[in-house]
Amino acid sequence: MPRKFLKRIMPDHKTMREHPHLQKFGQRITEPRLWHLNRRTVAGGLALGLFIGFMPVIGQMFIAGALAILFRVNLPVAVIGSWFSNPITFAPVFFFAYTVGTWVLQIPADHYSFEMSWHWLTHEFLIIWKPLLLGCLICGTTTALLGILFVRLIWRLIVIRNWLKRRHRSCNKY
Repeated sequence: MPRKFLKRIMPDHKTMREHPHLQKFGQRITEPRLWHLNRRTVAGGLALGLFIGFMPVIGQMFIAGALAILFRVNLPVAVIGSWFSNPITFAPVFFFAYTVGTWVLQIPADHYSFEMSWHWLTHEFLIIWKPLLLGCLICGTTTALLGILFVRLIWRLIVIRNWLKRRHRSCNKY
């Protein structure tokens, strides 16, 4: 069952509650749904994490964690789900989102060179922000929906497989 696997790899909720950075959330961090491993909370946490992972903001893990507390979905899964956008993958992720945005808006995709400077931020980014944000919203929503479908499908298949194993074992006993 996926619950057993997830319980093995996830940190203990008591350890997480006692972490100094997480104590700022107070009693909300002790909400059982934030730590419970069922199909709905895990699917919701993954969807939230994937959606936030596509947003071009700083502190995606903290935003995913705060929204997981607000929406009462699995907190560790939401934070881990936002990790797909990391320093190694953020350039291809946001370039893909920009390409999707230009395709939807039907504007030509110009090739911009990224430069960490105030001039680039005030001139070049002002040109690309619309297709980038639209592409991020589209890609984030799409991956969130696919994440929900994936978790629910895999969870259901594993439950059916385990049920059939138990049924087969009980039939072979007699």
